[in-house]
Amino acid sequence: MEGNFGSYTDKTRVLDIKPLRTLRPVFPSGNQAPPFVCAPPFGPFPPGFSPFYPFSSSQHTPDLNQAQNPPQHHHHHHSEPSLVTPLRTFRSPPDTTTSNGDVEPSTVKRKITKKRTPLVCPENFSSGISVVDRENGNRKLVTSVIMRFDALRRRFSQLEDAKEAVSGSIKRGDLKAGSTCMSRGVRTNTKKRPGVVPGVEIGDVFFFRFEMCLVGLHSPSMAGIDYLLVKGGGETGEEPIATSIVSSGYYDNDEGNPDVLVYTGQGGGNADKEKQTSDQKLERGNLALEKSLLRNSPVRVIRGLKEASQSAKIYVYDGLYEIKESWVEKGKLGHNTFKYKLVRAPGQPPAFASWIAIQKWKAGLPSREGLILPDLTSGVESIGVSLVNDVDAENGPPYFTYSTTVNYSESFKLSQPSSGCHCSNACKPGNLDCHCIRKNGGDFPYCGNGVLVSRKSMVYECSPSCPCSACKNKVTQMGVKVKLEVFKTVNRGWGLRSWDPIRAGSFICIYAGEAKDKSKVQQTMADDDYTFDTTRVYTPFKWNYELGLADEDASEEMSEEPELPLPLVISAKNAGNVARFMNHSCSPNVFWQPVSYEHNGQLYLQVAFFAMSHIPPMTELTYDYGVTRPSGAQNGNTLYGKKKCFCGSEFCRGSFG
Repeated sequence: MEGNFGSYTDKTRVLDIKPLRTLRPVFPSGNQAPPFVCAPPFGPFPPGFSPFYPFSSSQHTPDLNQAQNPPQHHHHHHSEPSLVTPLRTFRSPPDTTTSNGDVEPSTVKRKITKKRTPLVCPENFSSGISVVDRENGNRKLVTSVIMRFDALRRRFSQLEDAKEAVSGSIKRGDLKAGSTCMSRGVRTNTKKRPGVVPGVEIGDVFFFRFEMCLVGLHSPSMAGIDYLLVKGGGETGEEPIATSIVSSGYYDNDEGNPDVLVYTGQGGGNADKEKQTSDQKLERGNLALEKSLLRNSPVRVIRGLKEASQSAKIYVYDGLYEIKESWVEKGKLGHNTFKYKLVRAPGQPPAFASWIAIQKWKAGLPSREGLILPDLTSGVESIGVSLVNDVDAENGPPYFTYSTTVNYSESFKLSQPSSGCHCSNACKPGNLDCHCIRKNGGDFPYCGNGVLVSRKSMVYECSPSCPCSACKNKVTQMGVKVKLEVFKTVNRGWGLRSWDPIRAGSFICIYAGEAKDKSKVQQTMADDDYTFDTTRVYTPFKWNYELGLADEDASEEMSEEPELPLPLVISAKNAGNVARFMNHSCSPNVFWQPVSYEHNGQLYLQVAFFAMSHIPPMTELTYDYGVTRPSGAQNGNTLYGKKKCFCGSEFCRGSFG
């Protein structure tokens, strides 16, 4: 059969086709066309030829009639350009305006690629993380990496807040901090693996995707499925298996069971927002989940949650899951969507299940087990503080008066006069005309969301008498902003914890009570267990961002040690707030920061507590009580306290107070 018959093509027919490299140019003969001429771009040109754009002279405008009927005699310096379409006519057509005034974009768009300047690690900066630790981390290193990232993020956010107040543009400090840490080696667990990640614990919370990337829990900053290639079938001898997934919470179905997750595959458009435009394909992450099902390989699951008390999504590591089955179903727009049913491996501590239980407690269905009082503050705090005992039969702590302020007794008077600012509406970051910002060294002490940027010898806030009523520089004066619970511990009396996750740098509460001058009331403090003593010796630690990591001058590093004008002691024995229930720990997750503000021309001091690191829900809040300044050594240790410590920390020093 030869040629085509209907839709049939004879593929057996051999065509005599030569490769392009064997073809030679064929030049026309002299009687077919003028001979080929090689001339300089700007002339001179032989008769019958003229330059084309952009080599034509700018003095001459092409004349179409002359171009079509060239004159018989030409002078080289008056040669007219030929009728050749200039290259500029092939550009994308400009946007047009419709009759109603709207701009209608052209159909052809040119993509402009911005040149990125790579981050170069300065020679004098060292991450302090060895190659071995960078590949395989531990708990201490994971915590350190996240804290170093967040300290840098807070600094970048502080700088961007100051720029935003002037330009109005908003940039994300977390992306800049994450890329900086990645390029300069402030990371760990770079060796990708399935299963458990060294140093990452079930229940850990993350406020940014980059944090999970830096500690090796989930590498992609955007994609929901992470995977790696292992030896297996296929043409290459390798196949993907899933290592972790991030459940967005938008459209994943848990079937009412916190230990079961029905996960939707990736691709085909944005399925969670009803914008799926095509069928999902069995490739990349979807294929990795399918291979993990066949191999019975565990997958790490990170739950993405949106808390009412938080402005952004929070991620909680929920442990290892096993993929039990997969199927394909039609999405809302009729496109094929992959579904995977995952079941949580037994024997793991609760994480996501605790979040679900807390939401039910807040709704009152069911009631918190062991609940004694729904609000021990009797409405003094804007958010009630629960009193819970699920350990023994004790009905509560000894009676005290709940107060949210510091009462300055006659024995403690600050004589320093002080003045506030004169900002009309709100103090703006970067405004050096603001007296309160100048006292803070020219920087706003808090990010836009009220998170403390850095520890300082003193933080100066605007006062109630300042005219800036809507100012964000009054964080510690606004009261408790998280749902707290006073609970009975097993061996340390009553303690304090939060139902809500707490971001590093977030304000928790002040230490309320009666302020006293220690030099005048030394003897009356002997039997007072509810005291905060600023004169004690505290274990030093670094919390602020690294100047070298932020490309700032190391000589400008500020002191993180508190400095107070008088030896302040606050007693909460008779009157106080939730801070009186915070226990001591040699490895605390909360630190104290002196804060002052002006009121009626006088300086007021208070001790404020901030989260040292990200704190998951139902985690006890603790700070370092410090030890009394020693007069000698005990068992070779110059830092020894009067009371035995039961914190159970790996770094417990054995005593406090």
